[in-house]
Amino acid sequence: MKQTSSKIQNPETSVPKTPQMNERDFLNDQLTTEKYMTASYNIALNEASNQSLYQDLATIFKETQDCQRNLYNLMFKNGWYAVEQEQQQKVQQSYQQFNGYKSQLPYTVQ
Repeated sequence: MKQTSSKIQNPETSVPKTPQMNERDFLNDQLTTEKYMTASYNIALNEASNQSLYQDLATIFKETQDCQRNLYNLMFKNGWYAVEQEQQQKVQQSYQQFNGYKSQLPYTVQ
């Protein structure tokens, strides 16, 4: 079965094609770093045993995550970050699959 994918993307802002890093390169580098940092802070949060340390890490994690989101939004706005649109049927199938798991949880999910 052949699937067609469609990218969701804004018109791309042009940048110079030179060996030097351009605005897109810098933003991509920053976004990659922020993604790595949020993943690392997430691990640290899971491992923190001291409540004060946990709260500090949670604050830093949220700030880092917000920075990552802002970079993503900027790149998407400039057409430098594209996402694939999934077929509605596949989205619905996944929803039904995971919605069915609710009955297996030991608590009520609203």
